[in-house]
Amino acid sequence: MYERGATAGDSVNDAQSRDEHPGRGWERLRWADLATRIGDPVVPQGLYPCFRCFPSMKGSDIQPGSIEGPAEGSLDRPTWDQLIRFLTVHSPQGAHTACLAYYNPIITRDFEKGHVRSGRLGDAQSLFDHPDILYTPSNLWAADRSWVICTDYDLWATKVCGPRPLVEALLTDPEIEAIRLPWTS
Repeated sequence: MYERGATAGDSVNDAQSRDEHPGRGWERLRWADLATRIGDPVVPQGLYPCFRCFPSMKGSDIQPGSIEGPAEGSLDRPTWDQLIRFLTVHSPQGAHTACLAYYNPIITRDFEKGHVRSGRLGDAQSLFDHPDILYTPSNLWAADRSWVICTDYDLWATKVCGPRPLVEALLTDPEIEAIRLPWTS
């Protein structure tokens, strides 16, 4: 999420694709900071990260339009780049790890054929700038199934499943805002 400062112009994002930094005068707003400011938990019990997470925001002094939520179904560039770096470090073959990327038909607007691409993890950062698909992949996974990420179109988050060192590194990283979701079977 981003918050507009007093001197900010209009956002460059249209909420219909991947997010870039919205422009001069906007600052990153972490979920934890917003939750502390308005007294809500970061993610209420029984919910996943989504627009329903901050019910007290409507009764707060936050001005409409001063906060820009994340794009649905896509990561912003800093988070995507950092996540790919983490996956590279925590994959046995590093940048040479074979992986697959799947795009949800809601994103591609093509319900006739699946959109799965294969390649090396070291090339995955280029998926952010793909000229034909304006979203990051819905799923990205190592061919050996050692990790998988899922960016759900209806949530404001990306789930990462993988080895404990990868998960712990994400949870302690100061750049990526990560929470541990409860285990469900």
